[in-house]
Amino acid sequence: MPQLEGDKDRRITIGELSRRSGVAASALHFYERNGLIDSERTDGNQRRYRRDALRRVAFIRVSQRVGIPLKDIRSALDSLPDGRTPTKKDWARLSQRWRDELDARIRQLEHLRGDLDGCIGCGCLSLTSCGLQNPGDVLGLEGSGPIRWTGSPAAE
Repeated sequence: MPQLEGDKDRRITIGELSRRSGVAASALHFYERNGLIDSERTDGNQRRYRRDALRRVAFIRVSQRVGIPLKDIRSALDSLPDGRTPTKKDWARLSQRWRDELDARIRQLEHLRGDLDGCIGCGCLSLTSCGLQNPGDVLGLEGSGPIRWTGSPAAE
């Protein structure tokens, strides 16, 4: 459909933004409360979004899908001049920065998976040798006996 003159300035409703982005209205409200997207209010107090909110929502969803925390997504969006919509060049810059963080998380998860495999083998979650419960037996430095309290206040 050809774009009409002035169409780029047309505002869309939350229902239209939800339908076109595939994101629930409640999630859009959440994004707005957290400063990820903006709306204007009509005289009847209804939200209206600029059409470029569609691209911002897509940016948020893709970033979330690869595991980027919302605070980092907001920081990335805040770094754009005049709050504009991310471009392909912006995505390349931001994704390169996030790539290092993702690689570090992947290494950490692979290490955790290895520890979990060993833990399943012992079956006891040994406090002296369990790499998950007590890495390097650091609790042994605290002395013998129970170190971690896992009960409820009523159990005292």
